[in-house]
Amino acid sequence: QVQLVESGGGLVQPGGSLRLSCEASVSIFRLWPMGWYRQAPGKPRELVATITPISTNYADSVKSRFAITRDYAKSTVYLQMNSLKPEDTAVYYCSAMSGGKDYWGQGTQVTVSS
Repeated sequence: QVQLVESGGGLVQPGGSLRLSCEASVSIFRLWPMGWYRQAPGKPRELVATITPISTNYADSVKSRFAITRDYAKSTVYLQMNSLKPEDTAVYYCSAMSGGKDYWGQGTQVTVSS
């Protein structure tokens, strides 16, 4: 069983930055792809970014502003979010695939507002 725990969400002003963390209960060598998704009120969940051992992928809406990275020693994947906009407001979820199964964290709220 894989557990994912997100942290780092909060309230930030437009133009600000946040870094989200997703700590896995197993070595992330076993988990790929890993990714971040988000869901705004009344909207479907959407892909933000994914990472594999050899590549990263971003939604067009966050390219050049967000960066996904991983720290194998800490079994943690990060999402650095810069130049935040009100439309980035959502619950952000960490995801991972292992053994053909999808795993999800509980989500962390990000609110961008002045």
